[in-house]
Amino acid sequence: MAAAPVAFVTGGASGIGRATVLRLITDGFHVVAADRDAEKLAELGAQDQSGRLETCVLDVCDRPAVAEAIAKPASLDALICVAGAYQPRAFDEISDADFRMMLDVNLLGVFIAAQEAARRMQAGARIVTVSSRAAIGGTNFAHYVASKAGVIGLTRAMAMELRPRQIAVNSVAPGFTDTPMTRAMPADQYAKAQALEPSGQAAAPDDIAGAIAFLASPATKFITGQTLFVDGGKSLGGLGL
Repeated sequence: MAAAPVAFVTGGASGIGRATVLRLITDGFHVVAADRDAEKLAELGAQDQSGRLETCVLDVCDRPAVAEAIAKPASLDALICVAGAYQPRAFDEISDADFRMMLDVNLLGVFIAAQEAARRMQAGARIVTVSSRAAIGGTNFAHYVASKAGVIGLTRAMAMELRPRQIAVNSVAPGFTDTPMTRAMPADQYAKAQALEPSGQAAAPDDIAGAIAFLASPATKFITGQTLFVDGGKSLGGLGL
């Protein structure tokens, strides 16, 4: 019996990351879920009944720790970069520290994990980053927009460099999604953001996980360098928003 393919998921303890971990297990992957929230990782591990889940407490900006964790599995078939940070700030109020933090977590963290993973991946492996519909613009989080636009650019550049090795690199750009990160917003702001969605509601983490799982599948080996917007059509415009 062939061994299960191995996926490494950053930010795997909650929200889109947790949904992705569970979806990939259902799809037959052995999954390493990495996150810096040890408590939520422990909860996830306790709920697993598949025997195909490992957890790893990890900060994606800590290259030695990332390199060590990614080197542990015997093989690595898919890397999913979900770990991220969000911070609402008016443009005039964003500090240098705010901007650096957002770039560190959302962009540098993706670069570190992807570079370490690519160094040991074989032909047919996949890297999936999580960017955001916000990459095409938004208000009151310019540093977040910049970081997620950077993820899309990095994804395309990695895809071009890794295509001779037959490693596919793609991105999923979620629209507004119901996660612990967005639920941290004041209730009135959450309601306003949700009302701007074409469907009038936020996406569920499972909706985004399905798109990630699609791009992590071996069946998509001829898809690379693409960004898949999962936002109910909001990125199409024409909504008077």
